Amino acid sequence: MADQFLPGIVMASILVFLLLIRFRGCRRKAHLAPGNRSSCSIRDGKGGTGTDVIIVGAGVAGSALARVHVIERDLSEPDRIVGEILHPRGYLKLLELGLEECVDEIDAQRVAGYALFKDRKSTRLAYPLEKHHEDVAGRSFRNGCFVQRMREKAISLHNVQLEQGIVTPLIEENGTVERVVYKTNSGEEQREAFAPLTIVCDGAFSNLRRTLCSPKVDVPSLCVGMVLENCQLPFSNYGYIILGDPSIILFYPISSTEVRCLVDVPGNKIPSVATGEMENFLKTVVAPQVPTELHDPFIEAIDKGSFRSVPNKSMSVAPHPTPGALLLGDAFNMRHPLTKGGMTVALSDIVVLCDLLRPIPDLHDAASLCKYLESFYTLRKVVKESDFNMLVTLIV
Repeated sequence: MADQFLPGIVMASILVFLLLIRFRGCRRKAHLAPGNRSSCSIRDGKGGTGTDVIIVGAGVAGSALARVHVIERDLSEPDRIVGEILHPRGYLKLLELGLEECVDEIDAQRVAGYALFKDRKSTRLAYPLEKHHEDVAGRSFRNGCFVQRMREKAISLHNVQLEQGIVTPLIEENGTVERVVYKTNSGEEQREAFAPLTIVCDGAFSNLRRTLCSPKVDVPSLCVGMVLENCQLPFSNYGYIILGDPSIILFYPISSTEVRCLVDVPGNKIPSVATGEMENFLKTVVAPQVPTELHDPFIEAIDKGSFRSVPNKSMSVAPHPTPGALLLGDAFNMRHPLTKGGMTVALSDIVVLCDLLRPIPDLHDAASLCKYLESFYTLRKVVKESDFNMLVTLIV
């Protein structure tokens, strides 16, 4: 299950691009292997004192900051069942960051809202988009395709150094984070990288968050995912929410030929796949609640047996302001995956952070920078609620 939340699910493929707005002058040090979007290679993997920011993680949030050294555990294309819907507010943030092209050429699907289904009755709730341009809507896609597009954008910029490696500790001197220690891809060579600011966005299973916050993680349920092929949702361009028993079932397109199904399983013990409990649960408990149009593809997906699961985690924000370091993304704040709000919140956080960083002439005054960035935790609260949370409020 842990592989679904490898470092950088939310916060790393965007941060690189953003700080480039304010930092300039470093030669490009990374490139994507020609003809292979799923493979990133590095020409120069050494961290140096010329780096303004170190980012731990390169998923959706770490690839948007600026003379930046990004260290990501795995640069191959992610294969996950989370991070697949971007709400309209998140798309507006992509526009604000100049990254809207990252949802192009990945067979992303337009999402206009959600259809609700209960007791064989249905209705639709559309996003309130009347005041926006017609291009503004939600987008759904395969997470790995979107992450790779973000990484491509980041490493196309001349101030970005992207390296595959595993960060172990954050190194403090007199209470200030000054550098990180990491192992290279081979795991044999240990290196250090220095920067006045380190942004930690290494995902829901972060190994570094306890240095920077007091985490209180709640796991109310598990999410089982599968892909339905060559079928159409009852309402075009809408996600589909079944208010079922014992919990919610969610359908949404991730390409022009595939529909993702997520089944929420209450409690912390998932039915066993090996013993056939999972297949029996899905066929006897869930399938009878699935709309007629999706029933047969749902059974076919069960018969293929390609179930995947992730824990549904939530974690409130309790940061420890630390000079020289900042937490972002799922390492910092998590909400229930069925809200599909993680990427939207991450992009909003990045815009807030970059607006704060833009007027700062020098990042090296760690104490003053830390005090200044405390306002980030207040400002982010204004924009963190996702459109899905609003829909849930309407349902209730």
